[in-house]
Amino acid sequence: MTITLALAQYPTQRTPAKTLDLLESVTQKAADQGVDLLLFPEAFLGGYPRTSSFGAAVGGRTEAGREEFYQYWLNAIDLGDVDQDGLGRYEAAGDGTRERLEKIAKETGVFIVTGIVEKAGATLFCAVLFVDPERGVVGKRRKVMPTGTERLCWGVGSQKTLKAIDVEIKGEQVTLGAAICWENYMPLLRTTLYSQGVNIYLAPTADARETWVATMQHIAMEGRAFVMGCNQYVTTTSLPHYVPGAKAVEVKEGEFNLGEGGEVVSGGGSVIFDPLGKCLAGPLWGEAGILKATIGSVVQETIRGKMDMDTAIGGHYARYAVDGARDEDMMADGWDSRSDVFNFSVEGLDLQTRR
Repeated sequence: MTITLALAQYPTQRTPAKTLDLLESVTQKAADQGVDLLLFPEAFLGGYPRTSSFGAAVGGRTEAGREEFYQYWLNAIDLGDVDQDGLGRYEAAGDGTRERLEKIAKETGVFIVTGIVEKAGATLFCAVLFVDPERGVVGKRRKVMPTGTERLCWGVGSQKTLKAIDVEIKGEQVTLGAAICWENYMPLLRTTLYSQGVNIYLAPTADARETWVATMQHIAMEGRAFVMGCNQYVTTTSLPHYVPGAKAVEVKEGEFNLGEGGEVVSGGGSVIFDPLGKCLAGPLWGEAGILKATIGSVVQETIRGKMDMDTAIGGHYARYAVDGARDEDMMADGWDSRSDVFNFSVEGLDLQTRR
């Protein structure tokens, strides 16, 4: 039995409806190629406002910048989540995106993970959504620290959403976790995912530098997991329409804007590594497309890798204990949680039940 992992290096379209159409088209194409899990880039649904300043400077904002933010807000996604921490209580109507994604996943049989810009009132959050073909939306997490100018337009997400997701893919139980863009440069956030036994580590991003590829390889080695880094390929003809510098482009009915004829703004660089840092696919530069890798047992390969590097809770290379765990309880359960070096906890996130 094999599992095929894939990355969708495509640009956000200029309307949410068109972007969903592209996601459906790419997912169907991936399904035809035997893909089981497909990752889309950071902020794919809703858009990454690359080059935007929103008219902001220290001590001042402009009317044009406020209008630019309003246009961005209009393109953001309403999932109907009423939980103040974004933990996924879908009790409001939303805009239909969640239901559309669940339908696409069910009809194609592909497990979809996609970056979204989620609106909650007037505040926007950069988030990642996990969509199971059988169970629908099974998880969502919000970026806990937007980078640089992103803080003008995105709120700070709750650390409570930093949960690993246990799913079944092709009959194998795997554990998914996501770190968004420069969250991957936050050592304790990476540790939070490692501690939960993540074996498919998802990294949707907007970073198109060559150094990002080295970061993905490092994380694969450090976490002993399959690492999937996915970015958009963007040019000035595929920037959001409200962004200064975006060029007008005519897109025919039934076709998509893939950035042809524009100046490159983000070259891509999507890549997949195995748990020992071997590059399985990519990096893909300078074009839109699907990047895929077919692997054997996820669990087998990660356990083989962890023979000499296990950084999960209780792992031989961790040297940390879950703060607040009672040693006698853990010892009775056959697991020594004691550490003579570090204690680790994440406020509002239960790590004691993860092994």
